[in-house]
Amino acid sequence: MRIEISVESPQGVRAAAAAGTARVELCAGLSDGGLTPSVGLIEAAAELIEVHVLVRPRPGDFAYARDELDVIVRDIETARKHGATGVVVGALTTEGEVHDACAAFVEAAGDLATTFHRAIDVSADSRRALDRLAELGFTRVLTSGRRRSALAGAPLIRELAGRTAVDVMACGGVRAANAAEVAEVTGVRDLHAAPRRPVGSALTGDVSYAGVGVPAGSDHFETDPVEVEALCGIFRH
Repeated sequence: MRIEISVESPQGVRAAAAAGTARVELCAGLSDGGLTPSVGLIEAAAELIEVHVLVRPRPGDFAYARDELDVIVRDIETARKHGATGVVVGALTTEGEVHDACAAFVEAAGDLATTFHRAIDVSADSRRALDRLAELGFTRVLTSGRRRSALAGAPLIRELAGRTAVDVMACGGVRAANAAEVAEVTGVRDLHAAPRRPVGSALTGDVSYAGVGVPAGSDHFETDPVEVEALCGIFRH
């Protein structure tokens, strides 16, 4: 079983590396669903672990304007130059089909692994989308089976996993407590998780906390190293 941890900081990268994670999905802005990280973070992470860079130019839907699609291609090329071993990317038409621009994404990635992200879960039809991704040469797809959790979406995930040569990675609420069950009911060999915990500010004195969506008294979220270690430990032996 290969475990991928979604992280957005050097601390998260170190936690994943220490636990023996197969790779990280490197992001910025996980509170916004994940955005393209900085070049500096890509370079720092690539020194420690296999890095698959999320390339997503903005929050919201995956129906991008022409200039946004061009930015995605540029960001893929940048990630490749600065140490990434894979990219996580995707785009849909306004009708929910896999956008033809995804062919340019695969071309820009070259020999990098290409994962189509959870845009598949809001596509018009996940089966049709997966077939198109196989035609385009994508390596992997990330899905919760169109449900909030991998366990709830397990029947569709299992069906997709046996449909094409594209590897299917299950996500959605994956934690140490349920990872073995998720693996069993979906039949996949790749699991994706983003275990995080709220942390307070390192500043002393009267601090005005500005973290988005974090509990009162906290400042931001950070990768939870205890949960990452526990999750990876499930499949270590």
